[in-house]
Amino acid sequence: MTAILAAPLRAARRRMDWPLLSAVTALSLIGLLLVWSATRPRLLAAGEDPQTYVKRQLANVLVGLAVLTAVALADHGTLRAWTPPAYVASCLGLAAVLTPLGKTVNGSRSWIGVGPLDVQPSELAKVALVLGLATLLGDRPGGERAPRGAQVALALAATAAPLGLIMLQPDLGTAVIMVVTAFGMLVVAGVRWRWLALLVAAGAAAAASAWFLGLLRPHQVQRLLTFADPMADPQGAGYNAVQALVTVGSGGLGGHGLFRGDQTGGRFVPEQHTDFVFTVAGEELGFAGAALVLLLLWWVLWRALGIASRAVTPYGTLAAAGIVCWFAAQTFVNVGMTIGLAPVVGVPLPFVSYGGSSVVACMAAAGVLISVHRQTARRL
Repeated sequence: MTAILAAPLRAARRRMDWPLLSAVTALSLIGLLLVWSATRPRLLAAGEDPQTYVKRQLANVLVGLAVLTAVALADHGTLRAWTPPAYVASCLGLAAVLTPLGKTVNGSRSWIGVGPLDVQPSELAKVALVLGLATLLGDRPGGERAPRGAQVALALAATAAPLGLIMLQPDLGTAVIMVVTAFGMLVVAGVRWRWLALLVAAGAAAAASAWFLGLLRPHQVQRLLTFADPMADPQGAGYNAVQALVTVGSGGLGGHGLFRGDQTGGRFVPEQHTDFVFTVAGEELGFAGAALVLLLLWWVLWRALGIASRAVTPYGTLAAAGIVCWFAAQTFVNVGMTIGLAPVVGVPLPFVSYGGSSVVACMAAAGVLISVHRQTARRL
């Protein structure tokens, strides 16, 4: 029996994308150190275990790696079979957030309390949306080069459902990531440009209407105004943006050293272990450490692009391309928040920020990439 199982396991190991997996693991380990440094001063001041958050994040990473492995070993048929229930479950989770089960944090009702755990369904919905759109747009009967109009309509409807629920929370950052991801997948699927132009025009009209009709929440308006001029209210609405920029810039080339950042130690930057974890890298590891984080994220994106280009099915190409759009947009927004290139909308840095939902979702996405890679390697 052992000999019978050994051959498939060896074949599976050979077809794993080890460079991608190594980058994901390295980012997770760096994230553990940054989360530890960001949370240690507050816990010490409160007389609590300074390793509380890093222990939780380690558990998140281990669970995420288990999910990554399970997804990576699944073939396309299995992933497609699980996509509808995953999509429905994610929408039900997003709807449950709006009930008394939901919790409001920083003006957004995005979490569900499950015992001692807080689950953020919008993070898991990103994976379900990518797989759902890959299924809808990747089905090409008769060898057609582009999806049919009915397929595009279904894809837009499938995007609108979770997107609408997320906007009701409201979570502008996650909504932006989802819109970019869905639009990128439509482009890769080969949707005609005139339809894409109409979508862009409709999106611009919706954004303008939301602004001029006062549909945005006050804290969302403040964040957008602060992005235009953070120094207009440096002790109020612009505080996060100003302190993040100061913290990143204070590290110089080599940084002050782990656990030695004055800004981090003084807890000047709010949410530094989640949305602003990149500021810890900038201050304590300096330009070199921050560049290493970005280089590893770039390597993940580069491997994912290669997987998308070599995939043997439209489903595989679209799934990998959707993950590229998701990770690229989220990285740009998260890092952009800390250096003044994007408004503060609250999105985590993939694989690095603290949070079980984010870590598990990103690991599952990496598992999808490896699954597509394995499927391609099997055909070669």
